[in-house]
Amino acid sequence: MEVVRPEFLPDPDRSREEMEDLQREIAATASFEDDFGFDVADVELGESPTDAPTAAESVGEQVTLTDGDAPVVVGVDQAFVGDDYSVSAAVAIRDGRVVERAAGRAELELPYIPGLLAFREGDAIVDALESLSVEPDVLVLDGSGRIHFRQAGLATHVGVLFDVPAVGVAKNLLCGTPREPLDDPLPEGARVAIEADDSMDVPDGTVVGYAYQSRQYPNPEQRHVNPLIVSPGHRVSAETTVDVVEATCTGYKLPAPTRLADQYADDLKD
Repeated sequence: MEVVRPEFLPDPDRSREEMEDLQREIAATASFEDDFGFDVADVELGESPTDAPTAAESVGEQVTLTDGDAPVVVGVDQAFVGDDYSVSAAVAIRDGRVVERAAGRAELELPYIPGLLAFREGDAIVDALESLSVEPDVLVLDGSGRIHFRQAGLATHVGVLFDVPAVGVAKNLLCGTPREPLDDPLPEGARVAIEADDSMDVPDGTVVGYAYQSRQYPNPEQRHVNPLIVSPGHRVSAETTVDVVEATCTGYKLPAPTRLADQYADDLKD
């Protein structure tokens, strides 16, 4: 993959004000409408993909795709080695199989600051994605997209950098207000719209993502799973974002692309 908008690279040497201004530029460049050339049904996974390429499609080997092949979904997740550096894992899935994995690494130059995650983890992600030989049809990233104070979470930042459709999958709500309370456990498959609030650079009431219950225990009153917080990163609408996540969940809470990337990122720490 190649960076398309290098002016948006997440330079950690910028001041906080400069980072926030850059995020507003990224949000203005991003599209939160569907703009891709595949059918979401074609990325649906009936079962969890194997967590390593086959012998014929080994890690790092060029994979030739034909017009009739299924779309490529790339999951991206990060891990940390102490306070020294971050590692990023990218796992490419096509037609139910892992066809390539790529790793990135970068020194940690910033502490964790809510809303500025891309400037802390972005260099490692860019390193990993630039190493991929396959071209993704959609990225699924561990992090927020439009559900962000300036509409430019990690998934938006990375999606615009590479101009690739991107989906953000977070475990916690950064900002915005659920249209319905999330205090009680949701049934599996439930979707609750997340609306913008006055903490965000977008009109109040705008649907910026969803709480999606990807999995639930049979007796949630006794033991329950919290919903995922999903939002569009770039070139995907809020509604389609949930469709992509639903299509790639295979009985686990996390969608397979980011779950496998999480496992690979852990391996990279060793």
